[in-house]
Amino acid sequence: MSKAAFFRQSGWLMVANVTGGMMMWGVHFFSKKIPDAEYSAFGALLSMTMVIPALPLQMVFAQQTAAALATDRRAELARMIRVGWGTVFLVWLVAAGVVGIFRHEIAARWGLSNPAGLWVVLLVWLACAWTPMFWGVVQGRQDFPCLGWSMILSGVGRLGGTALIVLVLGGLATGIMTAAAIGYGLALALAIWSTRDLWTGRGRSFDGRGLLRQVVPLMLGFGAFQFLFSSDTMFVKAWFPEDHTASYVAAGTLSRALMWFVLPLAAVMFPKIVHSTARAEKTDLLAVTLLGTGVLALGGAAGLCVLAPWVVPFVFKASWAGEATRLIPWYAGAMVPLAMANVLLNNLLARGRFAVTPWLVGLALAYPVALSRFHGSYEAVLRTLGIFCVMMLALCAWFTWGGKVRSPKPEAPR
Repeated sequence: MSKAAFFRQSGWLMVANVTGGMMMWGVHFFSKKIPDAEYSAFGALLSMTMVIPALPLQMVFAQQTAAALATDRRAELARMIRVGWGTVFLVWLVAAGVVGIFRHEIAARWGLSNPAGLWVVLLVWLACAWTPMFWGVVQGRQDFPCLGWSMILSGVGRLGGTALIVLVLGGLATGIMTAAAIGYGLALALAIWSTRDLWTGRGRSFDGRGLLRQVVPLMLGFGAFQFLFSSDTMFVKAWFPEDHTASYVAAGTLSRALMWFVLPLAAVMFPKIVHSTARAEKTDLLAVTLLGTGVLALGGAAGLCVLAPWVVPFVFKASWAGEATRLIPWYAGAMVPLAMANVLLNNLLARGRFAVTPWLVGLALAYPVALSRFHGSYEAVLRTLGIFCVMMLALCAWFTWGGKVRSPKPEAPR
């Protein structure tokens, strides 16, 4: 594959990611139309959806789809998709039951004025689990136009739904989460329809143990990355006063937006490396992707720090602007090594080099322990996040270039 084609596909995904992301980011403009406590509650409800292993699910299905298509195992793939679809639904039912039992305690802990928001979150949870599944199938077959349009539809539904619910119907935090469910529904519908030829065909049994040997390290590895990327808001909500966390949520929203620019490069790289590994072909995509990610991440972080004094007051309430602007350099700085680590992690797991996974799991487990000791201020939380992001980058770099023991290529499930 030519580098021009790689950058063309990455460029389209970048445009789609930024377009969809800006629409979802535009939801935060409505923070000026609702009370501070409701915006903080929205941040809490949104952070609850971040515990869904969306990225691991997407990458598992991307890897299985790319490998199956490279080795002509479409019947096995059809059955795997259907089994995964049903399994995720059953797990969601159990989680929904647990939340239903403890709904009052959860609402009190998170300071939710409207406990009905938890039921909306449950609906979003299901969509958050199914959407990355089918995005993974689309990504694995390298149908990047469809993947991009599905991302855009998610943003359209969320922004349009929020405008209607907040401005016309007078909705608050629960209403904004309802709009998120609408966006996920639109994105999911397109992804399911576009992949119907892969999951509606005649299925064939596959080696479940062989599949688990691939799925478990993929889930754990990408799960560790997602945990570092998204869990800090939940801890901040638990440790800091309810009426003071809105500025932290605002800083995190802008800083995580940096990933819109860089994740598409790794997303395009991943199925291509899976495909080339399955066929024992050589590829130099890692160097190209790592260089592009580094340039974009560093440039984006620097630009955000420079523009923050103007961007933050434009999007968020003036009362949050000062503190949010002060936090952005810490937050954006942590996202740069995390973006680089993501590229190396995608490369390792796409090649079936799973030895890094236990180390990443250990790092993820140590992260909340460290936060429990160092959370005296928002800066302390973000310094801890930055240190752990650098540690993840160092681990992935070691297993990419410094490790002497390589994991064997996993067998394709049959």
